[in-house]
Amino acid sequence: MKTTMVLAAVLMAIPVAAMAQGVSGTQRMNGQEPKPSVTSQNQNMSHPGEYTTGLTNEQLLPLSVHEAWVQSGRNEDRFFDMVKQLAELSAQKRGLSLPENETAGQKAGDWIKKEARKDPDQLLYVVVDRAVMKVGTRSSPVASR
Repeated sequence: MKTTMVLAAVLMAIPVAAMAQGVSGTQRMNGQEPKPSVTSQNQNMSHPGEYTTGLTNEQLLPLSVHEAWVQSGRNEDRFFDMVKQLAELSAQKRGLSLPENETAGQKAGDWIKKEARKDPDQLLYVVVDRAVMKVGTRSSPVASR
């Protein structure tokens, strides 16, 4: 799958940044660590059976980088599935195709890692969307609609 290769670097990049940041700003103020939730396959997902996040796009969109990491149960595979899901949504909405090469994946992963470290309270979708814009290429008009 296209996104697997392109976003392989993200798997290694974001969890490290999210773990290094600890608790989100609001939770830091209250001295709380959020509890990871257990996710399971959700029949209402946009792409049923394709992702193991157990979350719909609507549930993923408002999550910060740190919240997504906690929501994944601090599991890299689940977190990577979240990133892939958001990347595919971003590429679809923007009419972009994700290239199938390691260089593009490394570029996206490095950029996401840098941005996630700057502010773990920013939305994960925003970080992923910006990375998709950096590495994505225009799809044919017929394929994107």
